[in-house]
Amino acid sequence: MVNVLVLDDDFYVGQIHCRYVDEVAGFHALEPVRDLPTARTVIAEQEVDLLLVDYVLPEGNGVDLIRETDVDAIVLSAVADADVVRSALRAGAMTYILKPFAAEELQDFLRRYARFRRYWEREKVSRTDLERQLRSLHDVASPGSAPVRGSGSSTSGRIYATLEGADRPLTALEVSEAVGISRATAQRHLAKLAESRAVTVSLQYGSTGRPEHLYGLG
Repeated sequence: MVNVLVLDDDFYVGQIHCRYVDEVAGFHALEPVRDLPTARTVIAEQEVDLLLVDYVLPEGNGVDLIRETDVDAIVLSAVADADVVRSALRAGAMTYILKPFAAEELQDFLRRYARFRRYWEREKVSRTDLERQLRSLHDVASPGSAPVRGSGSSTSGRIYATLEGADRPLTALEVSEAVGISRATAQRHLAKLAESRAVTVSLQYGSTGRPEHLYGLG
């Protein structure tokens, strides 16, 4: 579970962003905060994996917090000044999303971020995989966002969310039982997701010697 701290001086906006976060499988929004001192306290006392910070804040700005912490961060701000955006990215922000934005814009990035985060669980990196992960993090057309929002199928979205929340690759039968659909329907949607490279497919050989497909997110 990725714990997310939302920092926004507008309480109502902070609550909305928390709701966006909680709607993404594998993410949990902590109680939102409205100022830098409170944010620093939460980071020191709780496990925070990702920050969603506004730029304009009482007693400073969100970029100040990014510079002083070793926590992944996204800036959500209405400030469109190029120098501000550049300073946020230089400070270490993973992306800068301009307000107002649709829920899907943030949620799609969170899904790509989840894939990117899982990549670092390995001991070593390869050039090819690293380049692919860096590209996919900021590619809005990359696997991980389109199947949920752009496929036109809520079933595909539910299947993707199931795989995203699983701690291992799943068989079509396991997916069908988790989502509540027939195995044939699950296999049809999984095949489309695999064709679009949204999910990965591997083979597992059982005791009978017949291979079984396993579906995961790479």
